[in-house]
Amino acid sequence: MPQRADGSATATGSSDVREPRHPIPAPARTALALIAATAVLLPVSGVAQAQTVAPPPPCSNRSAPPPPVDTSEVPAPGRPSPEPLPVPDPPVGGERLGACDAPVLPQGAPPPPPNLTSPAWLVADLDSGEVLAALDPHARHRPASTIKTLTALTVLRDLDLDDRLVATQEDANREGSKVGLAPGASYSVRQVLAGMMMQSGNDAAHALAMKRGGVNVMVARMNEVARDIGAADTRAATPSGLDGPGMSTSAYDMALIFRAAMREPEFRKVIGTRQTELPGPPGQPPFLVSNDNRVLLNYPGGIGGKTGFTNDAQHTFVGAADRDGRRLVAVMLRGANQPEKLSQQTMRLLDYGYALAPGSSVGTLNPPEPEPPAPVAAAEPPAGGVQDQAPQDEGSALFDSLGAPLTLLFGSGLAIAGAFGFWRHRTKLAAAQRRETPPD
Repeated sequence: MPQRADGSATATGSSDVREPRHPIPAPARTALALIAATAVLLPVSGVAQAQTVAPPPPCSNRSAPPPPVDTSEVPAPGRPSPEPLPVPDPPVGGERLGACDAPVLPQGAPPPPPNLTSPAWLVADLDSGEVLAALDPHARHRPASTIKTLTALTVLRDLDLDDRLVATQEDANREGSKVGLAPGASYSVRQVLAGMMMQSGNDAAHALAMKRGGVNVMVARMNEVARDIGAADTRAATPSGLDGPGMSTSAYDMALIFRAAMREPEFRKVIGTRQTELPGPPGQPPFLVSNDNRVLLNYPGGIGGKTGFTNDAQHTFVGAADRDGRRLVAVMLRGANQPEKLSQQTMRLLDYGYALAPGSSVGTLNPPEPEPPAPVAAAEPPAGGVQDQAPQDEGSALFDSLGAPLTLLFGSGLAIAGAFGFWRHRTKLAAAQRRETPPD
């Protein structure tokens, strides 16, 4: 079933009501009428519930996101649902960030902007790592396409941006948003990365995953990167953000991941690009790709971010800005686009952050780790051509950022094989960098 709700519903029935040839007693006719009315109303009610999802009660998502509204997180036959990730104690980033029933604000700060629809949000300083204000920042929610920030960070660490790939029909067949990769066309990794971040291309996310060795390999590596930077609430199930069993993140983690990605010059460049061109199908001219992030396009000092939506995640948004050298990031999860677009709500949250005095803090984003290691070669696809056979095909789950369960079992062999070499490299790197390198 497609996962982006389109708001349409069809109810059919006849308005030509006639008396039956064999009269039915009045009480029976009344009962039948009630049953018929119920049968008509139930499907319409179901559509309404899919479109307007009530926010979860405060403190109800300590360990897992709200229940799904569709089948995108049903595991493949014979596979259990992943257990929720452990909840760190004490809370990552500081004790105050464990609060969940009211906004966490600096002493003496004014109340946050009114009418923010997200039950979990955060605004933080990208350079100092100070969390300026938050609401239930460690609540577990689904990221939708904002998880592509983690996909991009993994690509930047593991792949050569000048290397090339050829798009496939399987890439083009991805559900949800696509940038328009043409099967048979050759692209650089850099170009595909731009298509993924600027227009939230699920086709691009899939192509990058295949370049890395397959969806399972990419997802396992994304979760390894999340652990490395301290994102304890985050578990990717797909590289695109299409929902799948076990998928979760938090407002805190998305800010943490975005901060780590912002230390990469190529990431800063791609999210700050308003327009670029990608090669067209073989024999045809290139086509224009435009950035869809409203903070970049409409907010004074906007430097980019990432949008997202699925039926289960609802609307998600990450936006960042730079004013007079002060760089802030705002994250909103499980928000609504009514009565105001979530991008506009994010801009008001950024305004609130800039109104707070520098140095205001209710917690901290974990310090970014030392500079990432040099890119490594893409993993060889496993024998038998099963590298992309996720337990639940990413394309079978639904919109913008849905499907495929997390499958670390497949990637565990790769992770173990590379763990020793990675540890040795990190040990040498740490010895050379005794001081923390601040983000750019």
